[in-house]
Amino acid sequence: PPPPPPLFFLHAYPGIRDAQESRGLGDVYKRQLLYNMLEGKVYKSTGSWYLVKSKNKFFECRIKGKIRLKDISTTNPIAVGDDVIFEIEDQNTGIISDILPRSNYIIRKSVKLSKQYHIIASNIDLSILVVTLDNPVTTNNFIDRFLVTCKAYDIPVILAFNKIDTFQKNEDDKIKEMINMYNHIGYNCDLISAKFGDGVDNLIAKMKNKTCMISGHSGVGKSTLINYISPGLSLKTKEISSSHNQGQHTTTHAEMFDLDSNIRVIDTPGIRGFGLVDISKNELGDFFPEFFKAKDKCKFKDCLHLDEPNCNIKSEITNGEIFESRYNTYLDMLKDHNIYRKSDESSNSES
Repeated sequence: PPPPPPLFFLHAYPGIRDAQESRGLGDVYKRQLLYNMLEGKVYKSTGSWYLVKSKNKFFECRIKGKIRLKDISTTNPIAVGDDVIFEIEDQNTGIISDILPRSNYIIRKSVKLSKQYHIIASNIDLSILVVTLDNPVTTNNFIDRFLVTCKAYDIPVILAFNKIDTFQKNEDDKIKEMINMYNHIGYNCDLISAKFGDGVDNLIAKMKNKTCMISGHSGVGKSTLINYISPGLSLKTKEISSSHNQGQHTTTHAEMFDLDSNIRVIDTPGIRGFGLVDISKNELGDFFPEFFKAKDKCKFKDCLHLDEPNCNIKSEITNGEIFESRYNTYLDMLKDHNIYRKSDESSNSES
């Protein structure tokens, strides 16, 4: 029989230890089973099967039993980016027994189940939102919602303004205004042309040695950007649909790819219902960095920045320190009851 596994290995991966104990197997077989266990990263989900990479090899894995998250109700227990423990069945297949702790994750509402959520991706080092002014339009409201969500889940963001090769004079002015606003708040912005490579090298330098999520509406150029970084992938791209001025969906599920410069990138579908879970209305403003910085000077510590007297947020909007478009997004999100799960205390107590 093989020698006993090192004790630290069992402590490091309790899922492996629990899986062995629950089976009631003999000691010799337990030790052999442990050596069939590997740690890997999920690159793709096709429903009941998951493509997992371990030691530079891919395995098609399925779940052993039911793995559920304790904190939220989710339609997919395992997501792209998850680090998992799995047991090798044969040369190319395995059974996932445990998910290692996530550093972060990002979700959207389930399309079919209103009270459940779908985890788009996990363990993300950097999120890149690809933005276009036209063909298709990316609104400030959408950008702000994306930034708020990433802030809530502790994911750094870069805004990549794409298709600069198609800009008209009036669009140049609008881009400058948007970049000035988001830079003022503290977000990094890059101007790129994924089609011709302008500005992409600077973006690649920020992506090196990271797991990056690339997001944005369908048609903004996510796959084109990935193809420029690593042409060998040849990801599928499509032209904008002229009838609706929207991108045709070329990505139907999240999937991770290994790119040059030791970049792992998660290509996500066109995002709908991208949002937050389990927050209260009083917490929402904290995910707007400029609101969080200014709220201490509000008269009431639980100020919602609506009609309360001596609200510092509204004063800074008047003074031009906080941008009105950002405040409008905040108001819009306050009306979205789908994002709230905690009970909201609303006793205006003075700070």
